[in-house]
Amino acid sequence: MSKVLRKIRAKSNRIFIYLVLIAASLICVIPFLWMVSTSFKSMREIFMVPPTLIPKRPILDNYPKGWGYSDFSTYTKNTVLLAATATVGTVFSSAFVGYGFARFKSRLSGLLTVVLLGTIMLPPQVTIVPQYMLFHKFGMIDTYWPIIIPAWLGGGAFNIFLFIQFFRTIPKELDEAAEIDGASSLQIFTRIMLPTVKPVILAVTVMSLVYHWNDFFTPLIYLSTTSKYTIAVGLQFFQSAYGNIQIGQMMAVSLVTLLPVLITFFTFQRYFIQGIKMSGLKS
Repeated sequence: MSKVLRKIRAKSNRIFIYLVLIAASLICVIPFLWMVSTSFKSMREIFMVPPTLIPKRPILDNYPKGWGYSDFSTYTKNTVLLAATATVGTVFSSAFVGYGFARFKSRLSGLLTVVLLGTIMLPPQVTIVPQYMLFHKFGMIDTYWPIIIPAWLGGGAFNIFLFIQFFRTIPKELDEAAEIDGASSLQIFTRIMLPTVKPVILAVTVMSLVYHWNDFFTPLIYLSTTSKYTIAVGLQFFQSAYGNIQIGQMMAVSLVTLLPVLITFFTFQRYFIQGIKMSGLKS
């Protein structure tokens, strides 16, 4: 009898978990579906009461008109350039620093690791003032350098932590065998370590690409020329100027600019999850 009760309890717990996950998924998916639906509606149908999820008379005019209201082609090129450059810098620099923390030990290794992990708790708004003053002294305001340079100088504490955890799962005998063959530390890092940590590289690539593609705060602080704006800043100015009267076009442009991130995430989702899982293992 007890076995039957345990089975019933296990099934009920599983059903409860599935219901919670379904409810959470709906909370995330419904706004996205509403955005897609609104992008195909006319203004009259958008404000229709009661509202409809599926457009009665779908239209495509919101897409070309919304894209033509502002220079989103330039914003997209700027965002692609910044996101690609910053992502490459984030992956390489965080892997390089993580390799150093994982393989080279000193008396201050423990302290430096604690300091590194402690910086995860610092929001970027805390350091924005000294960073702005520093870049202002170098004459880099209204350029892309304040966005690109930090990505090439560490890549973020969380990304470094992922690489540290993954490098620690790799046997040190590989390093020793390469050293016996005459390989330097840089050669070991580029030829042995990097090919081994592909799951983490893909995970950090996806996270960094999504972050820099959607980053609104940093470009808003450092950029003042309209032709240098990114998509996130351009969308905000579009919303301020036309969002209240052109809701359908606002949703259409938002959907178009969101598609590259969605495609990238779902394409590499399996590697992303694999990298997060394996980075928690220890040798």
